Amino acid sequence: MALIWQLKLLFSPLLIILLANVVSSRTRPFTAPTVTPLTNSFPRVPIDPAFSNAFGASNVKLLANGTMATLALDKLSGSGLVSKSSYYYGFFSAAIKLPAGISSGVVVAFYLSNADKFPHNHDEIDIELLGHDKRNDWVIQTNVYANGSVSTGREEKFYFWFDPTKQYHYYSILWNSYHTVFLVDNIPVREFIHGSVFPSKPMSVYATIWDGSEWATHGGKYPVDYKYAPFVVSFSEMQLAGCTSDPLACSKSTPSSGLDPVNGPQFTKLSPQQMAALDWARKKLMFYSYCTDKNRYKVMPPECH
Repeated sequence: MALIWQLKLLFSPLLIILLANVVSSRTRPFTAPTVTPLTNSFPRVPIDPAFSNAFGASNVKLLANGTMATLALDKLSGSGLVSKSSYYYGFFSAAIKLPAGISSGVVVAFYLSNADKFPHNHDEIDIELLGHDKRNDWVIQTNVYANGSVSTGREEKFYFWFDPTKQYHYYSILWNSYHTVFLVDNIPVREFIHGSVFPSKPMSVYATIWDGSEWATHGGKYPVDYKYAPFVVSFSEMQLAGCTSDPLACSKSTPSSGLDPVNGPQFTKLSPQQMAALDWARKKLMFYSYCTDKNRYKVMPPECH
C-alpha cells in the first residue's frame, strides 16, 4: 500500500512505445488494442518545480533541466516526490522506466493520497508496480481507498504485456466525479465507477520507490535483496491536469471553464474503443480482484455485484 512508504543512477534516452504496435513479453506476447491516447489531450509539466522531495532526497536526481527524475532505493532509504499542489479531480500521468534485474520486494508507486491530512478517513488512488523474484517480471496493482483505512482497499492485479524495464511506458489515472480509470499506455485496465463512496477529498500526487518486503512479492515471501541495489526508477513526461479549486465549483464546471479539465463528455464515459480495450486487458492480464477474494470479504462490496 502506497501510504506505508512513510514507515519504512542511471539515465537512458526517453523512448515511448505506443501500444498500437505489436509488443512482446517474455511470457505474454500479446498485441494490444488500438485506442485514442488520452495522454495527447493534456500538457506535460516539468518535475521541477511541480514536485518537491517527499523523502530520501539524497536518492532523488533531476535530469534534463528538471523534466526527468530518477529515484533510487538502497539499504539506507527509498525516495519519493510529492506534488506541490493538491487536486480534487484530474488526469495524472507519468512515463516510467522500471529497474531491470531481480526486484523482489521493490515497490514503485505513482498515486494520489491525502493520508497526511486525513489519517483516519483518507482517500487514495494507487498505481503500484511490484517487483518480482524473476528477472524483469513486474506486475501492476491498482487500488482505491475512499474515506477509509487500508482495510477498505479495492485491489486488482495485472500482468504486463511487455517488459517494463526496457523503455518508458505511460501509467495514468483519470479521476472525476463519475469514475476512476487506470490506464497503461492509454489502455484502460480498470474502471472504478463511483457509487455512494468514492475518493472525493483533495489529494497530492506522489512518485516513490520503497521497500515493500513485508507484502509486495508473493505476500512477503521474497524480500528485497540488496545485493542488487541500488534499484533505480526513471520518471518523465509528467501530466498533472487537475482541478485545484473548490470541489463544488469543479463538479459544476463546464469544459470551457477550465476549472475541471476532465469534466467533458469524452472523460465521463469510456468510448466503445476504450471499453473493448478494457475487456481485453481484464480477460488477458488480470490475475487478482478483490471481488473474487472470499477469504478477505465474506460479504462482497456492493460494486462487485
